[in-house]
Amino acid sequence: MTAYTHIALDIAANGVATLWLNRPEKNNAFNAEVIRELIHALDEIEANKAIRFMLLRGKGKHFSAGADLAWMQQAAELDYNANLQDARELAEVMANLYKLPIPTLAVVQGAAFGGALGLIACCDMAIGADDALFCLSEVKIGLAPAVISPFVTKAIGERAMRRYSLTAERFDGVRAQQLGLLAECYRADELQAALDSWVDNLLHNGPQAMRACKALLMEVGPGALSPALRRYTEGAISRLRSSAEGQEGLQAFLAKRQPNWQEPKA
Repeated sequence: MTAYTHIALDIAANGVATLWLNRPEKNNAFNAEVIRELIHALDEIEANKAIRFMLLRGKGKHFSAGADLAWMQQAAELDYNANLQDARELAEVMANLYKLPIPTLAVVQGAAFGGALGLIACCDMAIGADDALFCLSEVKIGLAPAVISPFVTKAIGERAMRRYSLTAERFDGVRAQQLGLLAECYRADELQAALDSWVDNLLHNGPQAMRACKALLMEVGPGALSPALRRYTEGAISRLRSSAEGQEGLQAFLAKRQPNWQEPKA
């Protein structure tokens, strides 16, 4: 496994991967090096078929303060083409996270500003502390949440995106849940216990079924019906029913026993 400087990747024996933003001294702000490491780590995770799902977290007090100020200062001195290359690498992180073939769960504490909201929105699910603080802060420094905008809009809706990206208002975890950015929010001192419960729940599910389900939902998108989509869904369930994991799951259900991907009960 690759050794990283600004992020960390932990892969547990049970197949749970945790991708950490690991610059707590900089509030996990990201720069060009962080972005490149995230691209590499996501490729590493995708290539590892033993990983069942991934958690995205930030070390220390904050999830991520967004873009590193020193990096932003350097970017201001670059020409259009150099800035375009930076933007393309950030867009690659977001796209690769969004389409990662395994389930992804972001866990948010402290601040999540700017591009950090893109990382959260690109995950399939997110939970956070009720006192976490969110902000699409780009307009305050003369910019816009350009690269992350498609993903955040998918998460919170067009109307809310217009409000929070144009006003740069801050909002807490309770509001983030109301908007749909978080699936659930918890008291800060209960967040880890809640995460343990989420992890336990996901570990009960068939690993290949979750991959197939995510691929299915990527294909379904907003759910617009078409003959091609109907054929895709018919094929998807047929493949799952006839697969080894599908057969094991059905037989275990009928026999009222645990399927072989679950750890035996103590």
